[in-house]
Amino acid sequence: MITENEQKVYGTLHELGIPFVRYEHSPVFTVEETKTLGLEIPGQHCKNLFIRNKKGDAHYLVVLDDSKKVNLKDLSAQVGSSGLSLASEERLYTHLGLTPGAVGPFGLINNKEKNVIVLLDKDIVNSETICFHPNVNTATISIKYKDFEKYLDWCKNEVQYVQI
Repeated sequence: MITENEQKVYGTLHELGIPFVRYEHSPVFTVEETKTLGLEIPGQHCKNLFIRNKKGDAHYLVVLDDSKKVNLKDLSAQVGSSGLSLASEERLYTHLGLTPGAVGPFGLINNKEKNVIVLLDKDIVNSETICFHPNVNTATISIKYKDFEKYLDWCKNEVQYVQI
């Protein structure tokens, strides 16, 4: 069953003329769990982290290659922020309308204030196809990277490129 939050993603992609391929699967909460499903989904798979600064007045969505680990101290230096840490489930829901396991850039549809800064790992920008959860952890969709950039432009959130 497709939820309202997931349907918002498909509606937005259709409105923008962005084709996608949807793959349905069991619920997953981590990259490691995704790999145990044995799915053959072509494209760059991403890890997505929702983090905040020490004061809690700045929020970031980090998008990176799913095989990488993030050093938050190094990342905070790159973006000129006070110490960074994972944001709470409450902040995730407040800012992106998402729950754990469903974190990804399509949550920006729900960020009406446009106050979440997107941090894109430079290593994913040359991908032909890129894969994300469509605001639920029971599906993955793949889109062309150039279409992902089109989507980000539509969102109007600030985007910064970082090296992770």
